[in-house]
Amino acid sequence: MELGYYDGQFRDINEKVIPIDERGHQFGDGVYEFIRVYKGTPLALSQHLDRLERSAKALLIELPFSRTDLEKIIEEGIQKSTLEEADIYMQVTRGISPRNHLFPDTKAELSMTIRHPRQMPDEAYEKGISTLLLEDERWANCYIKSLNLLPNILAKQAAASKGCKEAILVKDGYITEGSSSNVFVIKDQILYTTPATKQILCGITRTNVLACAKEEGIQVREQHMTIDFIKQADEAFVTSTSIGILPIARIDEQHLSSTRPIIDKLTNAYQIFREQQVHIQS
Repeated sequence: MELGYYDGQFRDINEKVIPIDERGHQFGDGVYEFIRVYKGTPLALSQHLDRLERSAKALLIELPFSRTDLEKIIEEGIQKSTLEEADIYMQVTRGISPRNHLFPDTKAELSMTIRHPRQMPDEAYEKGISTLLLEDERWANCYIKSLNLLPNILAKQAAASKGCKEAILVKDGYITEGSSSNVFVIKDQILYTTPATKQILCGITRTNVLACAKEEGIQVREQHMTIDFIKQADEAFVTSTSIGILPIARIDEQHLSSTRPIIDKLTNAYQIFREQQVHIQS
């Protein structure tokens, strides 16, 4: 069954529990993580918790639980839900206090949901997705996985209104990332992706796909890419925790090849990596 967690207790997923003065509600003052569960095991849990800690530190939020306690809460939640496959969202906010821009003297609050996983249709992996290029209007610290996602939401919605599954964001003429994904391009057998600066969120799947590519002997270059460069790609794809590796079939009106040997190779390597990780952790 699907579960919620708030104020130290597991709850019915539909229970209304967030106080009106919760700073996540008032200001988006918090951070979050998304973890995918396979066969009852949270994939790359250590990497996700590392990033949660980095994001909280960047916003000067002291996490309300230790790493060990967070791991126990996640494990207990998976067991209580009985879900073998699940999506886990964790949010940590600065806490509950009457509305004031200055930091309150309050303890941070953890909330969590454990739900059935959202699945991208098989057809999307087989045929690839359409994407739309849009101006990146987000703030300067996208490396923080904060709750402030309104520009991402607007970009995703704009892409959907044009029949596209993802928006590819462009800043000063260069690709940054997707509205909820990292972007990869393959040209002349070389794998390219935007460097992990403050302008992008360094995805956990991004990191692990790059490791898989190097294991497979695929040359990797982290460099800034222009619009013309990505439109001339031999292959292109996006990655995230929820979708894994998802091929791109079209960028604006530019169609890419339906033959994807490098993506196929990486998809197979990532599948093996995922299975190994789940086996090791279980």
